[in-house]
Amino acid sequence: MAAFAKDYLADRRTERRWRVFFRLMWIGLFAVLFWAALNARNHAAAPSGPHTALVEVRGEIAADGEASAEVLVAALKAAFEDDGAQAVVLRFNSPGGSPVQAGIVNDEIRRLKALYKKKVYAVVEEECASGAYYIAVAADEIYTDKASIVGSIGVLMDSFGFTGTMEKLGVERRLITAGENKGIGDPFSPLTDKQRAYTQATLDQIHQQFIKVVKEGRGKRLKVSADTFSGLFWNGEEAVKLGLADHLGNLDYVAREVVKAEDIIDYTPKDNVAERLAKRFGASIGAGAVKAMRSMGSIR
Repeated sequence: MAAFAKDYLADRRTERRWRVFFRLMWIGLFAVLFWAALNARNHAAAPSGPHTALVEVRGEIAADGEASAEVLVAALKAAFEDDGAQAVVLRFNSPGGSPVQAGIVNDEIRRLKALYKKKVYAVVEEECASGAYYIAVAADEIYTDKASIVGSIGVLMDSFGFTGTMEKLGVERRLITAGENKGIGDPFSPLTDKQRAYTQATLDQIHQQFIKVVKEGRGKRLKVSADTFSGLFWNGEEAVKLGLADHLGNLDYVAREVVKAEDIIDYTPKDNVAERLAKRFGASIGAGAVKAMRSMGSIR
């Protein structure tokens, strides 16, 4: 009986310590998040004189990436709404990505241009390909370095097929669907001719949407050839000759010589130190909570 009471008291003390620990952790997390929000508000409210507004398009264009439509549209709205912004420059270092995300950004650029009557310039650094170029053609002019990669006006869908491998290993794929085409694209099932034709037709439709956007954005400047919409890409110097871009130049050149506003303000959302700490802090708390509950037998 004494041993049972001793164990009971020890368990209660452990539970109390964990409760205190978690309360302190949550208080700390809320404090860090409040600091991050306060810093973000102070940064957004900072007054600005005449300047060139910059929005970075970096990495893959994807719904959950730093070049998502949500992130880019928010940055573009902030840039256009600032009275001090004389023009907006999108700087590209992106191989492309989702045509859906790119299309949303392209539409929003055109809407904001009409609403605020401000010029938009695209500046290519390393690359502006595929979905990134889909966005860039919404700009009034495209500037590029002579060695940049520009173009790749095409659409792809890639995957792997393991049907032969599965048979050799003696493994049976048990995929059960309601609807004969519900499993289309499954890497462990064969792709029928009908499914292949359907997939190709879908890609062709998206490709035509891409082509239409490019033609609307570039207009008569575009020198169309058999290769223009084939998925090929070109260096910046060749892209200017083909009408895929307008001039050679970098961000500083465009701000100084074209916009005539040498000061550059970056509107691209970035995690500040407090936000990074908050994310790490939150992850640490989550890991600690799981470990604690496992030790107490709550999670198996």
